Amino acid sequence: MDANHHLRFIIPDRSFISITKRDITKLAEGWGFTETEVGKINIAVSELVTNLVKFSPQGGELLLRPIGLPVHTLEILSLDKGPGMSDPLRMQEDGVSTFGSSGEGLGAIKRQSSLFDLYSFPGFGTVALVHVTKSKPASKIIPPPPRLEIGYVMVPKPKETVCGDGFDISTNNNRTDIMVLDGLGHGLNANDASNQAIKAFREHLPLDPANRLRAIHNSIKRTRGAVGFTATISNGTIAYCGVGNISGKLYATESAIPGMQYKNIISYNGILGHNIPTTLNNQQLDWVRNKTIVLHSDGLKSRWDLSKYPNLLRHHPTIIAAVLYLEHCRHTDDTLVVVCKAKL
Repeated sequence: MDANHHLRFIIPDRSFISITKRDITKLAEGWGFTETEVGKINIAVSELVTNLVKFSPQGGELLLRPIGLPVHTLEILSLDKGPGMSDPLRMQEDGVSTFGSSGEGLGAIKRQSSLFDLYSFPGFGTVALVHVTKSKPASKIIPPPPRLEIGYVMVPKPKETVCGDGFDISTNNNRTDIMVLDGLGHGLNANDASNQAIKAFREHLPLDPANRLRAIHNSIKRTRGAVGFTATISNGTIAYCGVGNISGKLYATESAIPGMQYKNIISYNGILGHNIPTTLNNQQLDWVRNKTIVLHSDGLKSRWDLSKYPNLLRHHPTIIAAVLYLEHCRHTDDTLVVVCKAKL
């Protein structure tokens, strides 16, 4: 999987609207989108940034990610901590407005999108997900893993151009293998450690997670090092092993309400490429319909609770990742949040 990091555009006030639209237009053209497709992107971006300024006193941000190699889809995330919506579905209908406008904003965005999802409630704010896909992509669009839905947010530390966190996924028949990494520190050296670990992950896919981590450890000894988590999903189970502070929780949809339990992901102390325990064992959990696993680097605060977000698990995994990023990102390091949902 080609897991590109997101580019971050902060929109604190109206003066940033035209600059952001111009910069995103240049990026879309550079990624080979046609004039018509760039027009769709412009409409979506214009409506999103206008809403950020209208409804959020502190403004908000857009996250942009190219998908595919060559690029075939542009992912746009809009995030704000404004007043939120009491009826998000109704607000997506043309002619519905709370601001005295014609009420075509969200409807216009949906019409330009190959994928659209939105999460909002009063007092929280709003997170919107938009995909614009080329009508004639130069590369084959790789379908998502069977019976699995995946989304993520990966953002470099402010002022960095590369991300030291990394993510990869591989699917073969009914087996899916996942890798989540955090290269130590940030910047080019952390990015190099993460990239080499992903290369080793791809070379050792047949191994079980614990032995795969051992192989990765031996492969990145000349780098700065990394912490990592890897898992294999197959035959109704998820077997995993982690070293370092990649954190995570496994939910069932019905458990994400107050008073219900989740399972924490357990990792060993250590640093891949430097020092790991002499004994690494796989942990195993059930992986059945409605299970959702959330994994993240330490760029995200660890004290989050999905029960605070009504019906969030019903949304696209990227929306779930973006909500956690919006509410709990430290903004002092690279940040990666990966969400996988079972669709058995």
